[in-house]
Amino acid sequence: AALSEGPDRERIETIRAQREVLTESLRGRGAEVAPSEASFVLARFDDADLVWRGLGAVGISVRRFPGRPDLDGWLRITLPGDEKNFDRLTRALQTVLSPEALLFDMDGVLADVSRSYRRAIIDTAAAWDVELTPQEIAHAKASGNATNDWELTRRLLVGRGVEVALEEVTDRFEAVYQGSVEAPGLRRFEALRIDREILARLAARQPLAVVTGRPRSDAQRFLDEQGIADLFSTMVCMEDGPSKPDPAPVRLALQCLGANTAWMVGDTPDDMRAARNAGVVPIGLLAVGDDPTSMRQALAAAGAARIIDEPKDLEELLP
Repeated sequence: AALSEGPDRERIETIRAQREVLTESLRGRGAEVAPSEASFVLARFDDADLVWRGLGAVGISVRRFPGRPDLDGWLRITLPGDEKNFDRLTRALQTVLSPEALLFDMDGVLADVSRSYRRAIIDTAAAWDVELTPQEIAHAKASGNATNDWELTRRLLVGRGVEVALEEVTDRFEAVYQGSVEAPGLRRFEALRIDREILARLAARQPLAVVTGRPRSDAQRFLDEQGIADLFSTMVCMEDGPSKPDPAPVRLALQCLGANTAWMVGDTPDDMRAARNAGVVPIGLLAVGDDPTSMRQALAAAGAARIIDEPKDLEELLP
């Protein structure tokens, strides 16, 4: 149909210009690009799977070639031929290959909360004679809409037939977690998951931010107690807006950093969905105590571009 009307010279010239720009941009970021006279660019990446999944996470579909050993590592990137979609494509590639910032969830990522927040859910439910297991909590986290642990605890209680006000659950949870002078709370068991040395090296490469559902006072205290507060340029907390999976807290972090592109490390599907909807590459990290198989499946289903077992793996993954 296009040929029957004669060649669209303007579109052809646009595609040629885009092909040249994209080729130089990819080569500048370390990719091998094959010579092309076509309406696409064929490029080889050291980690093509991460690029393919990362682009997919931010809404750009490119072609890979499974089952073709001769094209292992190569991706075919179509040139859209219009300015708007070319801008989307180049921004997505920048997000995947050259992130300007790195965002971290706190619970399960920066902080091992298996004996604090997770245990507080169990102990709070026990006040109403409901016995929860770590597996039930992990399943609830994997199911999504579970960023707020007060609301999650109440939902688990209601699921067991116990109707209780959120305010009562919150008060009990905070008593267990915060503790008192006479009875120290579970927060004392929290531990830093990522060594300060690693975080410092990451902070030297790009600004870091925390995007958490914690109250600000709890989040700031953890950073201060662990001696890493100086490494984070900004922090978005419960008081700053809606909870993940809403993308608003991720977008706010980008705004505060003055960044357009970023990766976000999280341990739940809510983190992955918030990142994707904000145009940020989602990286899944398995939390301490979660079942690796089921959580991998949940994170992958939520769109994680890559799932890592340990925080230290992030340093090698970043471009």
